[in-house]
Amino acid sequence: MEGILALLIPLAPFIMVCFIVWTKHQRKMAELQVQATAEKAAQYASHSRELEERVRVLERIITDGGYDTALQIEALRDARSVERQRSVEPDSSIN
Repeated sequence: MEGILALLIPLAPFIMVCFIVWTKHQRKMAELQVQATAEKAAQYASHSRELEERVRVLERIITDGGYDTALQIEALRDARSVERQRSVEPDSSIN
């Protein structure tokens, strides 16, 4: 037992330095993790704000005659498909 104690006494300063370096490293890692977490939280907040704005727009469309708007959009789509078909079909009046 005395042999081990005699060996540990000269090694004590080295062990303490290693412990200090290790604790500084652990503290730095914790700080980096906190920063990363804060950045993620800010990104999630920004993303949720964007989603809330989109939901507000959708609610406004639905409550402000959204059904009529949908019918108008479908009518425009139908008109575009008719125009596309006319441009693809050969013109028979040229013969």
